[in-house]
Amino acid sequence: MSEDILININPQETRVALILQGAVQELHIERTLSRGLAGNIYLGKVVRVLPGMQSAFIDIGLERAAFLHVADIWEARPHDGQNAPAVAIEKLLHDGQTITVQVIKDPIGTKGARLSTQVSIAGRMLVYLPQDKHIGISQRIENEAERELLRSKVQALLPPEEKGGFIIRTMAEDASDTDLQMDVEYLRKTWATIIQQGKTQPAPTLLHQDLSLAQRVLRDFVGDDTSSIQVDSRENFHMLQEFGARYTPSVLTKLMHYRGERPLFDLYGVEEEIERALGRRVDLKSGGYLIVDQTEAMTTIDVNTGSFVNGRNFDDTIFKTNLEAAHAIARQLRLRNLGGIIILDFIDMENTEHKSAVLAELNKALQRDRTKISVSNFSALGLVEMTRKRTRESLAHILCETCPACRGRGQVKTSRTVCYEILREVLREAKQFNPREFRILASQVVVDMFLEEESQHLAMLGDFIKKPISLQVQSDYQQEQYDIILM
Repeated sequence: MSEDILININPQETRVALILQGAVQELHIERTLSRGLAGNIYLGKVVRVLPGMQSAFIDIGLERAAFLHVADIWEARPHDGQNAPAVAIEKLLHDGQTITVQVIKDPIGTKGARLSTQVSIAGRMLVYLPQDKHIGISQRIENEAERELLRSKVQALLPPEEKGGFIIRTMAEDASDTDLQMDVEYLRKTWATIIQQGKTQPAPTLLHQDLSLAQRVLRDFVGDDTSSIQVDSRENFHMLQEFGARYTPSVLTKLMHYRGERPLFDLYGVEEEIERALGRRVDLKSGGYLIVDQTEAMTTIDVNTGSFVNGRNFDDTIFKTNLEAAHAIARQLRLRNLGGIIILDFIDMENTEHKSAVLAELNKALQRDRTKISVSNFSALGLVEMTRKRTRESLAHILCETCPACRGRGQVKTSRTVCYEILREVLREAKQFNPREFRILASQVVVDMFLEEESQHLAMLGDFIKKPISLQVQSDYQQEQYDIILM
């Protein structure tokens, strides 16, 4: 199945969509003012060491200090098969110390960036590990003979003085010795530059920035199934051509400049797909639907049959809906970039074979995902628990913010509830103060409720406190907003 990659570039942001059989499979957004930090290498300064948590806060020049746990400190781990216990963090770090670190997780919500002292620099076919003299191979290369051949090939290309190691990526399967040699030289040269800058620059400072989203597309996303890469910016098309000629020459024939009058994302229906990806409900072709709820701790996805009643019996209907939902769930995880703990609530199935088939279909659909995923079996409650590695903000967190009306609850108090709150507050104020009059400032819907259905209760309160109560509409107030003015 051929895949098309669309790159929409504006001065403020870059957006990438992966299209397979006319449907959007992945969305990636990178904004100029808030470009992702994962992969960046910094010279940082230790702000505070916390022995009790075996962690430290590191200043790398961001708004919030970044977080470094002892498990992510290369020097603290036993090496070369040693069984020695890990070294305590207070023996490795002290306040004010400068340290070279790499961001492994972007700041998310109120959490600062997660750091590691084990540096890795990604190339087209290899990942360089300057501190680890080890040659690893991607798990996606399954043929053992091919794995050994690649390991021997890369080992032969390394200079005798090389102290680092490499991870061989899937892209290296069909690479020539020349391609691998160019990748080795590029990565070693990049690391040498980082080392030199670390010796001359003051902390905190950025030593190395990961590639832009458009450049990462050429490096990481393009495969044998990619038929075209369309870019709608002429200037960036030429820049990507130069980058591709230097690092990824094999993709140049697929790179195209889109010159159409109609916006590229409109042409392929990507804008509509983005809007749908921000909603809670995802309709299935059969008539069933998913409900996606994203919270701070986890994401839940609930499967419902909806209007789908086709099939010989109800069990058959449930089974077919769950099979379709498995593919839809895998796609929604990629589209929305959902990470962390994810709970899948498929429609209950009594048949054990049906459960196994749905789980197998889910795992098959998840194979397209570039992110590390772990899926458990059905629990006793009929739920499937899974995790998806979270390195960047989800689509909703990038594009949306908390609703000022409901403050993230997803619902607002009724106008009647707000009226009763106001009545209680007026009574409370009347017991403490002795004004001439109470004036209620509220939204139109709350004032209307007071003038109509709750007029009797408002009049009764006025008689009880023996003070006039007036109403004033504030057009800019949300339904739950109100003020009581003592006149």
